[in-house]
Amino acid sequence: MTDASTSTASTSTPSTSIKTATTAARPSSDSDRPSGTEDRRPTVRPRGRQLRAKVGSVLKHAGLIAFGFVMLYPLLWMVASSFKPNALIFREPGLIPTDIDLSNYTDGWNALLHPFSHYLINSAIVVLGSVLGNLLSCSLAAYAFARLEFRGKKLWFAVMLMSIMLPIHVVIVPQYVLFSQLEWINTFLPLIVPKLLATDAFFIFLMVQFFRGIPRELDEAATLDGANHLRIYLQLMLPLSMPALATTAIFTFIWTWNDFFSALIYLTDPNMFTVPVALRAFVDASGESSWGSLFAMSIVSLLPVFIAFLVGQKFLVKGIATTGIK
Repeated sequence: MTDASTSTASTSTPSTSIKTATTAARPSSDSDRPSGTEDRRPTVRPRGRQLRAKVGSVLKHAGLIAFGFVMLYPLLWMVASSFKPNALIFREPGLIPTDIDLSNYTDGWNALLHPFSHYLINSAIVVLGSVLGNLLSCSLAAYAFARLEFRGKKLWFAVMLMSIMLPIHVVIVPQYVLFSQLEWINTFLPLIVPKLLATDAFFIFLMVQFFRGIPRELDEAATLDGANHLRIYLQLMLPLSMPALATTAIFTFIWTWNDFFSALIYLTDPNMFTVPVALRAFVDASGESSWGSLFAMSIVSLLPVFIAFLVGQKFLVKGIATTGIK
């Protein structure tokens, strides 16, 4: 018995020594590594991938800058041409004028029957009435489609959407006959009154989508507090719908300010001309056009549009983005 145990011990001794040697041969962990030594294993960095990403980003931004310059070139050329004499406008297509002439602005301001400020005021009156009319009428119609239940609601909503596809040239003749019988020609009423009747279906649809995103629990809570539909509309829906209202106001401002066709049809008296129709007066059918004054006053007429867009850009993007979230 003693011999067997002795032989077993002697047999297990070599395996133990092998395990010990194997453990000693293994690389030590970070905790067992002596202080002052660092892991010198090489790190592999995808430099080729990073280089390709940088080159792609540079090319993309260069393409965007080139495309933006192509889009802005007509505007930049008009700005440069407004400082050139009439004889050099079409002779020098470059953006840097060799001869700066500021008389285009002074001559263009007083070139027509009235100073150009008169036509700016006319456009401002039409724009103000159109903006207020669209904000009031379109928001009321949108509240009715979004919150009220009435017979034929889906049918009238579909009819409203189909009116977006109806071009103005189809309805301009019956509208002109109607406004002529009402003796509204050569007044601002044909340009303002339709806005008070919620004729812009695009803005109605825009506000309907925004109103539908407001939780109905707020309406129910206001109803429990004794609020009627008018109070809910004024004190609840409108304050929560500022992005949509701002989007409507900005688009209405830009579209009405640049509207040439309607003003040309209804306003034939030079005293009632808006800015687009007044700019048309600079172009003479005989070819004797004052291009320098035309470009100068065009720059002046674009300033309100730029200011309106820059001031309301944040609300414009927010309003369009929130009305598309479902």
